Amino acid sequence: MARVLTVTLPSIGRLLAPPRSLLPAPNATSSPISSSKCYSSLSWNPLKRGTTELPSRKLVIRSARTESTEVSIGSRAPGFELPEPLTGKVWKLDDFESYPALLVMFICNHCPFVIHLKKDIVKLSNFYMKKGLAVIAISSNSVTTHPQDGPEFMAEDAKIFKYQFPYLYDESQDVARKFGAVCTPEFFLYKKDGRRPFELVYHGQFDDSRPRNNIRVTGRDLSLAIDKVLSGQPVPSIQKPSVGCSIKWHPEVMA
Repeated sequence: MARVLTVTLPSIGRLLAPPRSLLPAPNATSSPISSSKCYSSLSWNPLKRGTTELPSRKLVIRSARTESTEVSIGSRAPGFELPEPLTGKVWKLDDFESYPALLVMFICNHCPFVIHLKKDIVKLSNFYMKKGLAVIAISSNSVTTHPQDGPEFMAEDAKIFKYQFPYLYDESQDVARKFGAVCTPEFFLYKKDGRRPFELVYHGQFDDSRPRNNIRVTGRDLSLAIDKVLSGQPVPSIQKPSVGCSIKWHPEVMA
């Protein structure tokens, strides 16, 4: 059941500063995020932080444990053009035209449901990428309410967990809406036949495991679907929805 929270923010600039627990140690070193030119063209600079005081205002934040909603099987993959904070590269759907299948995962840094599966998502992705599957992950969470999901921390997460797939930042949240994504994690598996566009064949869960339900993580449901696609077989039509944290949409601003 959805929860509606109303909070008063004295300063948006201060909210964007990361939590102290997420700041690097005083002697820690890290490489800068590259390609500021690419980001400036998208109206976002990962190295620039504002601390300007703004008038207080109330924001309505909607948050809930959420199931993925139905998206029509056979629908085409929406186009996108999103930056990868780790490398600065901008990725498009056309970059994956040569692949027989594409897995799009909506994830984030902080969600317990994602954290529960994160290492196994990496293992599954690495295994099937060697078999020809293209994989991308997208974070669409609002940094206004969840700065720990912002691009700088996405880049750190990608390094820590050694993502071999691009981890892309959907600042406007338009791409999430185009896909029909509502939660993290959420999985969209597309197949491609020759010159035909990517078509959705699986929109379901990773497996039955959830935080604290004592079911071992196996990736069974998603693995089965990928195996079917890569072997040219039909994917089962019965697909259990993903369950996770709701995507953190930009809050509504109330006068």
